[in-house]
Amino acid sequence: MARVTVEDCIEKVPNRFGLVLLAGHRARNIANGAALTLDRDNDKNPVVALRELADETVVPEELRENIITTLQRVDERTEAEDEAEVVALLAEPQHMNMAEAELIRALQSDRDGGQEERY
Repeated sequence: MARVTVEDCIEKVPNRFGLVLLAGHRARNIANGAALTLDRDNDKNPVVALRELADETVVPEELRENIITTLQRVDERTEAEDEAEVVALLAEPQHMNMAEAELIRALQSDRDGGQEERY
């Protein structure tokens, strides 16, 4: 394929916005050292990514799943760890004088990563 066009790729990925996301993600993977599935032919990474999509040497669904996986935030903590932390916090003397509402707000703030201001 001498020149890749949007029309070549849009047959494989019907949504143009999705095509841009997939090609951009693939181009970043190539820049980070991912193996090429076809010859570079002196093309830059975005063009190589589009050519791979047009030639179907990469699977769009696998790229889509990879994008989703990299964007997900996974909380590795278990309920037992959360409960142990709550028990430890309740055992601290500074929490003994707090009002129940303040304690709940502080615990929720800790759980949410400190998004809410604590008083």
